[in-house]
Amino acid sequence: MIIGIPTEVKNKENRVAATPAGVKTLTSRGHRILLQSGAGLGSGFADAAYVEAGASLIDSADEVWGQADMIMKVKEPVESEYGRLRPGLILFTYLHLAAVPALARTLLEKGVTAIAYETVQEGKRLPLLEPMSEIAGRMSSIVGAYHLSTPQGGKGILLGGVPGVLPGRVLILGGGTAGVNACRMAQGLGADVTILEIDHEKMRMLDLNLQSTVHTLFSNEYNLMEALPRVDLLIGAVLIPGSRAPKLINREMLQLMRPGSVFVDIAIDQGGCAETSRPTTHDQPTFFEEEVLHYCVTNMPGAYARTATQALANSTLPFALQIADLGWEEACRRNAALARGLNTHDGKLKHDEVAASLPELTQT
Repeated sequence: MIIGIPTEVKNKENRVAATPAGVKTLTSRGHRILLQSGAGLGSGFADAAYVEAGASLIDSADEVWGQADMIMKVKEPVESEYGRLRPGLILFTYLHLAAVPALARTLLEKGVTAIAYETVQEGKRLPLLEPMSEIAGRMSSIVGAYHLSTPQGGKGILLGGVPGVLPGRVLILGGGTAGVNACRMAQGLGADVTILEIDHEKMRMLDLNLQSTVHTLFSNEYNLMEALPRVDLLIGAVLIPGSRAPKLINREMLQLMRPGSVFVDIAIDQGGCAETSRPTTHDQPTFFEEEVLHYCVTNMPGAYARTATQALANSTLPFALQIADLGWEEACRRNAALARGLNTHDGKLKHDEVAASLPELTQT
């Protein structure tokens, strides 16, 4: 199979879909890799390393897309790339279609077979989303702590406090992979942390595995509204695979928070979990609504490109090999987890939750 790896074009997206080690594995199995020149530089991988691993360097993005049987990316195609989509192309990347109906419509119109990293599912696990959720979760506490500083518009709270001064309070919505990693990092900074969760078994697990400075609270509107006036940093880490994120925070709730509080919405890739959330970029990451500073960057792990690329490539390579070795149809027949990743094919939405989030595109 001919596999194309283009340079990412989303704002400040320095990740790349494969490392030289992954390219070596693919080429050793007889597959041809077309790498756009410079695609790995943002993650610290030189063109020469890819050439040594067996890749062919291509200067033109159009040529990479045009010659490949399968395109491997990190982020969803942006509007400037829509013209490169074509019938029969296999696209293997993060898509988050519930939040990007224009892309979903284009994939259907172009007849693209699109397999989304974030909906590949083994039981309750999302193995291709987990590594980025881990990074985004840990990052959320770091950027939240930074933006709480007075020069960034925050209320001037140091999360860890100092002797004689109480630590800052962090409230995390969701106890999944992103939420737990946000918790661990906030806990490491010395903050007082509370996780809101609806799963009783998950709360028991958190209680057993996290230190006594972390509290769990059943997630409902009453408890959330009781907690918000005391929160310095709010982190949204909720996820329904394939679906738009539930809007847990409305504008009235946000008004309960004190001016200069910070809200980091990790769920922004799936539309965000607050009424006031809107996508931002690494160039302009924040905005204020109701005097609360919002951080809603849609590709948070791209800020730590080297780590994120290595973590992502480690997870995606086994699935890419199956697709390349067997073809996407046979690979999906043999691997139910990969089959769950199929979002579009032959002009139809193939994932139930994605389709339910995009009723205007659902074909009967």
